[in-house]
Amino acid sequence: MDAAERDLLAETLRKTMTAASGQTLDAALTDLGWAELLAEQPDIAVPLTFRLLGETGAHAPLLNDVLLHAAGGAVGGTLPLPYTGGTWVVWERDDTAAGTTLDTELPLHTTHTTHTTHTRPPVPLAAGRVALGWWLVGTGRAMLTLARQHAVDRVQFGRPLASFQAVRHRLAETLVALDGAEATLVAAADDLGALLAKAAAGQAALTAARHCQQVLGGIGFTAEHYLHRQVRRAMVLDGLLGSARELTREAGALLRAGGSAPRLVHL
Repeated sequence: MDAAERDLLAETLRKTMTAASGQTLDAALTDLGWAELLAEQPDIAVPLTFRLLGETGAHAPLLNDVLLHAAGGAVGGTLPLPYTGGTWVVWERDDTAAGTTLDTELPLHTTHTTHTTHTRPPVPLAAGRVALGWWLVGTGRAMLTLARQHAVDRVQFGRPLASFQAVRHRLAETLVALDGAEATLVAAADDLGALLAKAAAGQAALTAARHCQQVLGGIGFTAEHYLHRQVRRAMVLDGLLGSARELTREAGALLRAGGSAPRLVHL
């Protein structure tokens, strides 16, 4: 796929995600050939699709497909997913499950660990962590866009909010965190790389939530403003397949057990 084809695909996906979400988006992406694209070009399908999910605020149960494909199974189903705190959840493909779960917009609900340990083979989590990392980065960039636009439009003491150094610093730190997380996702080539990339993306998204909330001030706390949806989404996605805090500790334990750390260029 050349650059022009990739741009066309991105535009099509963005329009589709802007118009639909949840079960409807899942069906629309199936019609667009999501399963075939994931099977033939996962290095393009996963970063592009999941980043756009974050940027548009849409959602679809595509994490199931990424993990099922990585395990050599058929896409289109569901499977239990580890969640922070030692719990397990299922991302349903039916929107009727939404509203009673971790996020009122996401069809996530808890399930029993015995269902995973006794009836399903181990699923490689690296591919899912990378996918979630791209989703978190996209969510962080959506929050940054909201905060930046507010800083440009808002005037205080006769000056644009964006002219104040403290505001600039918060926006700059958010951008650096997101760009750094994206670099780790691009470089992730093994289980440890995926683990570190997911941790970096989760931390970057939470940094974006904290700084962008401060830039937006009181309006960012209101239910009418879009920011709170992105903040909630970032917190839920960070917990899936291990939170930033848990994965950082896991990485440290792996390095201690191995007795050495990879060279920086390999991280």
